[in-house]
Amino acid sequence: MVIIQSKSKRKPSGARYKSKIIKKRQHLAGRHAALTKIGAKRVQNIRARSHISKLRLLTIDKVNLYDPSSKSYAVVEIKNVNDSPQDKNFIRRKIMSKGSIIETARGIAKITNRPGQDGMINAVLVEK
Repeated sequence: MVIIQSKSKRKPSGARYKSKIIKKRQHLAGRHAALTKIGAKRVQNIRARSHISKLRLLTIDKVNLYDPSSKSYAVVEIKNVNDSPQDKNFIRRKIMSKGSIIETARGIAKITNRPGQDGMINAVLVEK
């Protein structure tokens, strides 16, 4: 079944809306979420509109970590997913998304980018 990013044709009661109802169109199509997990790096290249390519990150085991106290960057290994503001089940399934709290070799960090669109993970060190 196609994922469509448009308004539903029906009301919560089951009745149809009276306003103009548009058929499913290609430009309204969406995709399933990337659901990035911990593992060896796997990236899927996706072609978007106007010759833009997005890198969908499926699995990764390293993170670009920024330390605000020393103002330095480092590539560090990801150990675990501690918290996720999107969904409590993401913690159990170890899925990383923007805003997730992860455990790294240098301490606890917060993901600052969108792994499903960027092809990498950037994070800021929260505590050591």
